Amino acid sequence: MTMELTVESPVTTRPKRLVDHFESGLDAPICLTWELTYACNLSCVHCLSSSGRRDPRELSTDECKAIIDELERMQVFYVNIGGGEPTVRSDFWELLDYATAHHVGVKFSTNGVKITPEVAAKLAANDYVDVQISLDGATAEVNDAIRGGRSYDTALRAMQNLSDAGMTNFKLSVVCTRTNIPQLDEFKEIADRYGAQLRLTRLRPSGRGADVWDELHPTAEQQRELYDWLIANGDNVLTGDSFFHLSAYGAALPGLNLCGAGRVVCLIDPVGDVYACPFAIHDEFLAGNVRAPGGFTHVWRESELFQNLRKPQSGGACSSCQFFDTCKGGCMAAKFFTGLPLDGPDPECVRGFGEEMLKDKAKLTPRVPSGDHSHRTSPPVRSGQGPVRVTISRKGDVPRQPVHACAEDPLTGFVPRGA
Repeated sequence: MTMELTVESPVTTRPKRLVDHFESGLDAPICLTWELTYACNLSCVHCLSSSGRRDPRELSTDECKAIIDELERMQVFYVNIGGGEPTVRSDFWELLDYATAHHVGVKFSTNGVKITPEVAAKLAANDYVDVQISLDGATAEVNDAIRGGRSYDTALRAMQNLSDAGMTNFKLSVVCTRTNIPQLDEFKEIADRYGAQLRLTRLRPSGRGADVWDELHPTAEQQRELYDWLIANGDNVLTGDSFFHLSAYGAALPGLNLCGAGRVVCLIDPVGDVYACPFAIHDEFLAGNVRAPGGFTHVWRESELFQNLRKPQSGGACSSCQFFDTCKGGCMAAKFFTGLPLDGPDPECVRGFGEEMLKDKAKLTPRVPSGDHSHRTSPPVRSGQGPVRVTISRKGDVPRQPVHACAEDPLTGFVPRGA
């Protein structure tokens, strides 16, 4: 008997990197940003959601719990909860309890107004909840000019309470601006003093940030200063992938260096609208609403917007730049709200291409963020309803032991198919 042996030529393919998996989207977001309320006791000038007044259409407690049930089924690792000031919702601690009891870790951002010694002690006893205290100046003069009077003292008091309670994994969260870039070392000292970890994020021209971006976004010289500082200190500082546009200076900064909008991240706003990006709250990036049939799962997996974002993207004019593979053309939201084309350069492009395009105002169409809940504006007209007063109770409780860890690393638990 004659045996015929067929030998197939081996096909050499480059192993998929994590970023390759992410560019085509995942079955569930790695980390979901959820703005629980627009209500806030502050009126920060750069607030990306223009928060201040509560929206009467806000998701109810039961609706929020239904979303958490969906996230558990989707195996979402953790949720970033913000606002507004999320702790002013009377059911905040109940929702935190419900999420952690249903395998969804919680990281929440706060100005610290409700982090009393009693609350801090309960948070410190909970290894599955992370807290981010917002501070945008290493001195009261710089911080309060952005976040409002006495907000510096409020934030430091909250950090002191957390530190005294023995909590060592909380974060000091800073939005980098022209006025606080010179204070990077001081921010690190403050974080170290309270046993916190410093987290730096980028100022975007979103929400009220669009009104102050021209005067508050770091200068070109400060961008370089920030990059050099991150290269020197990056191992001990978190950035949430905010500054991948700076990678064109040379070495890539730690992180995915990828715009994850609609691919690995998205935003649920207080009324259930789902946006591709937490920094692009505008109708053009609205994918659907969790109150519609199919809920959040349907929006994430089936919406036309998200499907389009997961297709291979054109780099446009940037694709010919030698640094395109590292900066990927920069931030979608920053381009959108300054009027630059989405396939054009980032407005803070380190090679100056964005700055050059911004000079030609006649060719730009800056977008206006959708919705304004600021205290200073007239209330929206909805069936005669006006603004809802925010009352801040000093009482609060952190519930029973959760069963799922909330890790800082957004890749925790992620195993690519075929790995």
